[in-house]
Amino acid sequence: MTTFQVPQRMNFATVAPKVFKAVLSLDAAAREGLDPVLLELVQIRIAQVNRCAYCIDYHTIDARKAGETEERIYQLSAWEESSLFTERERAALALAEAVTLLPQGVPDRVYDEAARHFEGKELAQLIALVFTANAWNRMNVTTRKTPGA
Repeated sequence: MTTFQVPQRMNFATVAPKVFKAVLSLDAAAREGLDPVLLELVQIRIAQVNRCAYCIDYHTIDARKAGETEERIYQLSAWEESSLFTERERAALALAEAVTLLPQGVPDRVYDEAARHFEGKELAQLIALVFTANAWNRMNVTTRKTPGA
């Protein structure tokens, strides 16, 4: 089997190190207090929506390290049809998708359901995780950062 290698456009960390380090700091701050498995599920799903191969690969590896199962990782792309995710996880995934697909807006029902499962600070952390993951996806897709590159 021959693999197709997509040429990376630039190494963002080298070209814009201050911006890259700022996003790293934002990422670390956004993760505080969130369940490691949940945050990896959310980041994988955002990467799937944004078609970021690098982040799908990266967060799938981290999800396994955090104890996530292969079956749930496989079903994540169809989480709404799966019985493997808790109400809390489903609320987080719905919010992540709504924020990622922002031009469609974040419906009150999606936000309210997330707020039912995540108290103030934790909800803010989840929202921060979502916009940080979107920043990483946009950086990596734009510069064509792919796994194995």
